[in-house]
Amino acid sequence: MRRRTARPTSVISLNTGDGATAENIAYPARTPVLALDFGATSVLVTTSAADRVTAADVEFARLLAHEAGAFARSVERRFRGLADSREVA
Repeated sequence: MRRRTARPTSVISLNTGDGATAENIAYPARTPVLALDFGATSVLVTTSAADRVTAADVEFARLLAHEAGAFARSVERRFRGLADSREVA
């Protein structure tokens, strides 16, 4: 993952827990949508255009999948009481 060059101006924290869901929604007439639901808050991740997919969209989707997998492994290790090999001191 590449480093940010500037600090974010705002940060939104969405906590997982009971009722949090993630779903890929495939549509026949538009590009897919990744729906993340956190109770009263929903986040929809879409491609840059509803009618086509760009190389940048594919690159982001792969990065998202990679980082989501790393997040899942870190959560599982912490749940089992194990240190995460990627932890920063």
